Amino acid sequence: MTGLLSAPELRRELGTWDLGRPGPTLLVLAGVHGNEPAGVQAVRRVLATLQERELPIAGRLVALAGNLPALAAARRFLDRDLNRGWSEPALASLQLRPVDARSPEDQQQLELLAAFERVLATASGPVVFVDLHTSSAPGAPFLCLADTIDNRRLGLATGVPIILGIEEAIDGASLEWFAQRGIAALAVEGGQHDAPETVANHEAVLWTMLDRLRLLPAGAVDLAPHRAQLARAAAGVPAIVEIVLRHVISAADQFRMVPGFVNFAAVRRGDLLAHDRRGEIRAPYPAHVMLPLYQALGDDGFFLARRVRPVWLTVARWLRTLRADALVPWLPGVRRDPTTADTILVDPRIARWFVTELFHLLGFRKERRRGDRLAFTRRRSRRENARL
Repeated sequence: MTGLLSAPELRRELGTWDLGRPGPTLLVLAGVHGNEPAGVQAVRRVLATLQERELPIAGRLVALAGNLPALAAARRFLDRDLNRGWSEPALASLQLRPVDARSPEDQQQLELLAAFERVLATASGPVVFVDLHTSSAPGAPFLCLADTIDNRRLGLATGVPIILGIEEAIDGASLEWFAQRGIAALAVEGGQHDAPETVANHEAVLWTMLDRLRLLPAGAVDLAPHRAQLARAAAGVPAIVEIVLRHVISAADQFRMVPGFVNFAAVRRGDLLAHDRRGEIRAPYPAHVMLPLYQALGDDGFFLARRVRPVWLTVARWLRTLRADALVPWLPGVRRDPTTADTILVDPRIARWFVTELFHLLGFRKERRRGDRLAFTRRRSRRENARL
């Protein structure tokens, strides 16, 4: 059992609560973006309560700090976004890079990778990864997740709104590293960077996760105020939305978001969203605005999302339970990738209608084009996560 830091300085390990009893591991990452310290404060609060009350735990809570130099500088990153380099090709390139050519984020990522692998190697049961984030705009908290049954089950248990499809819009987030290993993983956007309620939102999610994973005995913590906190924070917003557009920007674009947007803000077709050096940027269809950019660093100007009806979650669960994906290669214009068993190649000239929507229901992630084909890869879950 390791204690909390009493001094304000940061180290990689924020703390661990482990009494040596077997059970799940809740692995928490906070501050992967250096201008998002609320997650660090929240996980310290949770660890302090566990320690002060000597609460029994079956399993362990492990908390890591993300980008230490960026946290010290209160900047999103120093050289590159630390939450964009977790794909297998990016990691392979990083590990081959000479030491004298590495950026500050390169070194941070290698240290985090080693820490992740240590946690997985010493786990006595299922592992759940939670990545704590905040945004430059105000608005309700929400969860981002890879669309697996395990992740949906855990996400819905928190009562926090869920965004689907974020892993298709953003390449190389840390969630991808865990998803590729069949590990349940959630990113929590707790609210605006410096808002006091953001820390409370993060803390509430962590307590609900500790309860959902049965790490703590029933009744060990009064969850009522935490559930009430999340209910207040998420009041009036859709329970589930799916990303339909990511507006990518660069410094040369001179992007400026129109002031006043909050997460889940509803817009109509033609509403003015932003300006750049080419002129006005307007909504192409009715949608909800997510993560509007009001800070200097970042390559996501905004996202647009649409509401997902709960009935489609039920349909997806039944289709995946029945292994309907086994019938996919029999569809017109569809065949398996001969080199990768979990990847399906689709000819959009033949399979023309609702292709992406159908494959999402079956648990596939749209990756990229391969020549004239669309590639979809099945998201897998570890069998040991079935009881989460």
